[in-house]
Amino acid sequence: MTAFAFHVRALDGAARTGVLHTTRGVIRTPAFMPVGTAGTVKGLLPEQVRAAGADIILGNAYHLMLRPGEARLRALGGLHGFMRWYGPILTDSGGFQVMSLAALRTISEEGVVFKSHIDGSMHALTPERAMALQADAIGADIVMQLDECPALPAPREVVANAMTLSLRWAKRCKAAFGERESQNLFCIVQGGVDRALRAESAQALAELGFDGYAIGGLAVGESRGAMLEAIETATLHLPVDRPRYLMGVGKPIDLVEAVARGVDMFDCVLPTRSGRHGQAWTDRGPINLKNARFADDQTPLDETLDCPASRDFSKAYLHHLVKAEELLAQSLLSWHNLAYYQNLMGRMRAAIEEGRMAAFAAGFRAGLSSG
Repeated sequence: MTAFAFHVRALDGAARTGVLHTTRGVIRTPAFMPVGTAGTVKGLLPEQVRAAGADIILGNAYHLMLRPGEARLRALGGLHGFMRWYGPILTDSGGFQVMSLAALRTISEEGVVFKSHIDGSMHALTPERAMALQADAIGADIVMQLDECPALPAPREVVANAMTLSLRWAKRCKAAFGERESQNLFCIVQGGVDRALRAESAQALAELGFDGYAIGGLAVGESRGAMLEAIETATLHLPVDRPRYLMGVGKPIDLVEAVARGVDMFDCVLPTRSGRHGQAWTDRGPINLKNARFADDQTPLDETLDCPASRDFSKAYLHHLVKAEELLAQSLLSWHNLAYYQNLMGRMRAAIEEGRMAAFAAGFRAGLSSG
């Protein structure tokens, strides 16, 4: 079934660095995927996203099926040319957004029927339609199975039922996806923060055999410790020769901790969302450019980053733009944050190759506590 070759280049404890080869380019792992929910990484041109160091971006099937719509995407030849991003694209199946955004939804064995948060129109999403939407209409390079993602905390019975339904949907997704030469299908491990359920889900999906394995249903209300335990449990039961993707996470410290536990791929809206709200990420945590202490600060955000937004503008200027509510503030801070995240991934890849990931993680934690 595997269309894309994945090679682990170095191991350092559980952490690993590698390369995922796709028909649209190489993805260096650990990799952070900027989120282009509706066909754009908010506030940035594709060239800026690429220049920041991204090998792959994420699009969201839920948003794209509502606008511009499945038929229009097919007619326009898919998402790559539509948004002029010619590197790899991974699409979220839309399951999480259906559960969190839809005003009205009904889940059954067949799939989910929901009301659009945009105009109230009714839609149905089944495993089979999720495959057709992502693989054929959007043209994603990496397609995600449809799953049910309950909010946490939740009763064990609710989490268990969602996990087993997601397993059944994974089988249907695999059958509908079929054999493809230039696209991959990833499944999603569910089970909340229950170790037994996580292990059961991971083992069952590994037996089915997928091109990659995502860990879903985390960063939805649980503690960081519980999240890390769930990651450790899942990775313990996943194939070592396929990529592992932690969905929707997260803060830089979460990326460091998850890489140390064997995760290869990440996505999160945080870099651009923070940028739109006046925050810039650093190794010591986020700084708020709204703060008056930056009004006369002539230093850049980070002169070591190869990014104009990080290197060429003073904090005083960025503070002014934020206070004046200029759109350029949102664009520059988002650009910096993406560059920072990509630089962090690059530093972790180097640390793993040099056998010093544990020291890197310890240093990162210490930097946060002193910030």
